[in-house]
Amino acid sequence: MPYNEQTVQRIREFFLDKNPGFIEKKMFSGICFMVDGKMCCGTHVDKKTGIDRLMCRIGDAVYESSLEKNHVVPMEFTGKPMKGYIYVEEEGFKTKQGLEYWLQLCLDFNPLAKASKK
Repeated sequence: MPYNEQTVQRIREFFLDKNPGFIEKKMFSGICFMVDGKMCCGTHVDKKTGIDRLMCRIGDAVYESSLEKNHVVPMEFTGKPMKGYIYVEEEGFKTKQGLEYWLQLCLDFNPLAKASKK
């Protein structure tokens, strides 16, 4: 399984409650949540470790301080970290409060994010 359906449902419920107008899209071996046509957050299971991860697009302003938190690692695909993107491992979003913290950071950054080229 490339992603944890329970995690997807928890993210979905957060977005339904906040009502930012979102769509779900299969990306990065998981599900990505798009807000205003821009990647906001997503989830997948790490193929090497089997750990459920939350992908967060949080921007440069809080990137470094977020990396100092437990269960947070840089997001990287090609061996090079993607600035402004992090992974939060399942221990970091196990509680409702933990998940909402990270998702709210993503929503707060979304208006500042640039849409990808089509």
